[in-house]
Amino acid sequence: MYNTTNKTKHARIVTEVPGKKSLSIYNDEQKFIAPGTQTIASLSKIALERGDGAIIEDVDGNRYIDFFAGVGVASLGYNHPKYVKFMTDQIGKIHVGSFVTKNRAELAELLAEVAPGDITRSQFYSSGAEAVEAALRLAKSYTKKTEFLGFWGGFHGKTMGVLGLLSDTFKYNLGPLPVGTFSTPYANCRRCPLNDTFPECKFRCVDFIKEKIRYETTNQIAAIILEPIQGTNGNVVPPKGFLVELKKLTEEIGALLIVDEMITGFGRTGKMFGCQHDDVVPDIITIGKGFGGGYPMTGLMSRDEVISAKPFSNPSGSSSSYGGNPLASAAAYITLKTIIEDGLVENSRKVGAFMLERFKELQKKYDFIGDVRGKGLMIGVELVKGKNSKEKLDKKYTQLIFTECLKRGLITMGYNPDIRINPPLIITEEIAAEGIEIMDEVFQNVAEQIKY
Repeated sequence: MYNTTNKTKHARIVTEVPGKKSLSIYNDEQKFIAPGTQTIASLSKIALERGDGAIIEDVDGNRYIDFFAGVGVASLGYNHPKYVKFMTDQIGKIHVGSFVTKNRAELAELLAEVAPGDITRSQFYSSGAEAVEAALRLAKSYTKKTEFLGFWGGFHGKTMGVLGLLSDTFKYNLGPLPVGTFSTPYANCRRCPLNDTFPECKFRCVDFIKEKIRYETTNQIAAIILEPIQGTNGNVVPPKGFLVELKKLTEEIGALLIVDEMITGFGRTGKMFGCQHDDVVPDIITIGKGFGGGYPMTGLMSRDEVISAKPFSNPSGSSSSYGGNPLASAAAYITLKTIIEDGLVENSRKVGAFMLERFKELQKKYDFIGDVRGKGLMIGVELVKGKNSKEKLDKKYTQLIFTECLKRGLITMGYNPDIRINPPLIITEEIAAEGIEIMDEVFQNVAEQIKY
């Protein structure tokens, strides 16, 4: 057993990981739960009991610093007093229903205040893929076109309607895919598929889209959809100006620009929305994850002209049974209100910059760290087979890093060669530093075992 009690202030490991109680609960669930649960859960096998701020505790009493936040879902961390009180009050009144509530009305108004440009209208859903599919329906309604273009490495959900835009091996053996969906290289300049160099290339990847449309589509592109920072692909940050060029292109071809802000929205990148790093106003924004502070609440936002298009705007044409219900609206409203009142966008920028600098120091120290990138509290650490290689580190080592971090009281998406750092927006520099110190110790320990 690795005991952190005397070594760290916030993390605390008092049993083997997973402990006996966690393992018992995990094994009981495995008798009935479907396979295919999240990798981080199946690898760790820990059963959670409670949380406080950026710390979570399992049923065995082990306390972990959280660099995961449920893939950025727990924007306010755990047991935030404002969130707990607001949600407790709401559930004692009414928790479900299709009618307007004060919270939903105030939420829609608050969203209009913080959204970029002339985006003032919202509609609400309960899953990310549902919101993205609604955005595609809206784009079809407005443009009267039928095709969509996404990006290599992009992720917009797992439902059939968006599977064609999921540019990864996940969709293997799930075909045939929906017709009219296409994919093109993202501006991942470290690994440019076109073998170009930025800025000399002058966004060759955007020019390539014109060729793709000409030769592969029926010239009926309704929308181009992308993440302003690719999350599932390893928190990949495109160069400044990428979204600007895409906006110009969509205007040129008569399509809409959909920016998927599921992960990047509401302060995650150090700005309220990720698209604001490029000062771009999209035609449609999809929102979710940290939006509800942990409650399953998603949505889309657009401007009057677009969102009024039919059939999307017909009665019941854009609605969802669970979307924007009283409890969901309460969750999203108090989350957004707290993000604003508590200055969490600024905290994300400040603590994120601190963490990024610390990780860059580790990059100099360990030759298997090939790249460190990120904005705000959305950081990627790429593990490779030596400084002069871009070949990703074998998973047997990255999974070892994950388990060794866990044994020392740190939860992070580190089981793949691209470590994704997405802690709660409320995290302090002190807790962040402790988590990075754990990673440093693990890197040092694992470095002695790595063979390229």
